Amino acid sequence: MALPKPCYLLSPPKLKSLPFALTLRQPFGKLTLEEDVKKRSLTMQPYAVATYLRFALIGFGLVFCCVYPLSIVWPSGWQWHGGEGAYYFQMICGIYFFLGIFLFRASTNPVQHLSVISFTVWSSVVHALIMAVQSLRDSAEHGHLIGDVPALLIAAGVLWSLTRRLDKTNNPTESS
Repeated sequence: MALPKPCYLLSPPKLKSLPFALTLRQPFGKLTLEEDVKKRSLTMQPYAVATYLRFALIGFGLVFCCVYPLSIVWPSGWQWHGGEGAYYFQMICGIYFFLGIFLFRASTNPVQHLSVISFTVWSSVVHALIMAVQSLRDSAEHGHLIGDVPALLIAAGVLWSLTRRLDKTNNPTESS
């Protein structure tokens, strides 16, 4: 059941406060703005976090499935060794393609697929750190520092943050 949208009134500004720092109050002694925001965040957060996580899983799944096309469009940012290691590159494209498929599947019910999401987070962090070190050592591979290295770290950070929030909303008594 959705909460009704409250009607807030602006209270007159206090002389000591900044002009844009108006306080919001609800008429007739109902919940204050802070109480209402807290109540709404507790009741709506699990649904919102799960929705954001689903969108993130679909988006990163799409990117992981498109590693090969991305390497054609932007080889210096996505393709290693100028494409000379064909077997290596095919293996990476195949692994990331199927990881993307599993992220699509995980988007249907993220809570039941936390191990796949966790694997994606930690493998992306490890992969990005190794690639960053190699990119710094080899001047021909510097393009990866603005290509797939930050992409993997962003994917890992977003998925980690959302799954952590989802876990907190499912187990509100646990503290991290």
